[in-house]
Amino acid sequence: MPANALPNDIDTLKRMLVSRDETIAKLLAEIARLKRWQYGRSSERMSELMNQLQLALGDLPKVADEQVAPIVASADADATAGRLRDNVTALRRTPRAFPTHLPRETIVHAPTNCGCPHCGGQLRVLGEDISETLDYVPGYFKVHRHVRPRLACRACSHIAQAPAPSRPITRGMADAGLLAQVVVAKYADHTPLYRQEHIYRRAGVQLERATLAAWVRETSRLLEPLSDALGRYVRQADKIHTDDTPVPVLDPGRGKTRTGRLWTYVRDDRPAGSRAPPAVWYQYSPDRKSERPQKHLQGFSGILQADAYSGYGALYRAGQIVEAGCWAHARRKFYDLFKLEQSPTAQEALARIGALYAIERDIRGCAVPLRQSVRQRQAAPLLTSLKAWLECILMKVSAKSELAKAIKYALGHWTALTRYCDDGRIEIDNNTAERSIRPLVIGRRNYLFAGSDGGGRSAAVIYSLIGTARLNDVEPYAYLRAVFERIADHPINQIDELLPWHLDLQNDTLPKAA
Repeated sequence: MPANALPNDIDTLKRMLVSRDETIAKLLAEIARLKRWQYGRSSERMSELMNQLQLALGDLPKVADEQVAPIVASADADATAGRLRDNVTALRRTPRAFPTHLPRETIVHAPTNCGCPHCGGQLRVLGEDISETLDYVPGYFKVHRHVRPRLACRACSHIAQAPAPSRPITRGMADAGLLAQVVVAKYADHTPLYRQEHIYRRAGVQLERATLAAWVRETSRLLEPLSDALGRYVRQADKIHTDDTPVPVLDPGRGKTRTGRLWTYVRDDRPAGSRAPPAVWYQYSPDRKSERPQKHLQGFSGILQADAYSGYGALYRAGQIVEAGCWAHARRKFYDLFKLEQSPTAQEALARIGALYAIERDIRGCAVPLRQSVRQRQAAPLLTSLKAWLECILMKVSAKSELAKAIKYALGHWTALTRYCDDGRIEIDNNTAERSIRPLVIGRRNYLFAGSDGGGRSAAVIYSLIGTARLNDVEPYAYLRAVFERIADHPINQIDELLPWHLDLQNDTLPKAA
């Protein structure tokens, strides 16, 4: 503004100067915050960093549908379709040929009864059927040759043969170990399918990316009942930690992506001395509407520890779910201010909140009654003093300052933030849920987007099993291999037996049914 346009009134000039200083301070705070999000320690970054999360699992279009559609539209549709069926049949009859240099393990499936089941006569070898499946043992591939001798009875000519062994994917060439390797490499080691394709090619095995994507899609369908079982187990808890993160999803026809959400629900009461196995359950949704967590948590009654997202409000208003806040979010606002301005007030707030965390370190893993007793005796006076101090500071600072915003956040959610003091089951923060989001953040630079909503749901299923295995100190590859070896023939009403804390991987056995 030119000097001749400025007012001559001193009070007006002072107000303009104060307003300008507040604007400059706000912009500087935003710049410093963005720099810390990009270069600072990951433990201090805000959840908005999740906006860069990118996943790459999409349902590939079915090739057969794309090929058949134009054929049917042609004038000689019937003849062309007939030739197509003949070609498909011929391809199915062509035996798969795996590279000869791969080690092979022959597994003979002979009839259990040496005599003819019809007349008791002696069986003679008539021939055999041989099929091969490709397996993966960490470090190398190998081929399983499944040999099924056909035996004929000399007396009545009856032919006996052992049934073909079941496979994780019907008529698929991949064994359990290879499927587990592909899934774990993508979702635990963050290796996209196109990179896996190149890795396997160097080992002399040609596996197209479309084939790998189809295996991922089929394995997610196999694992979906297990993911549902995890969801039921998580919702049986007294307390659940939750959070969500954006997921870019392809939007065909628009040439861009839209934003879906990946929600996490964690049951982990080990800090409160519980021996119940921890579990994490992910759910995908195409948006962030409040109806999504309502649907996910249908039937749940207890404590929900989360951030201050307004979409959870409907859950709290229903009365079945109690809100618990997160002191890590409140602390982070003071931390950002201290890093920017070296504010002594922000430093004092950090020291007071740090004293609350020091109490939690001493009682971590203790029983619920002891945690509650210690908090009421030690933390309650500190919280009372902290609230009075924040209210006093708020009256002395500008209402538009960053410090005022940080104080208003804490005071505005004070009931939820202090509820942990009266209930030993509740944690001081929601870092349990934020840790479950971390694997998605680590892989964000390797993935571009989810190909569809179906791809997002597949990712949620597989992440649930891998995340739960890790929480229970179970190696994900060994666990998923054991599941793929069993799940095709496992009774659906006993699916809980395949959860990570039930499988005995060391002895390779399942627990006996009660």
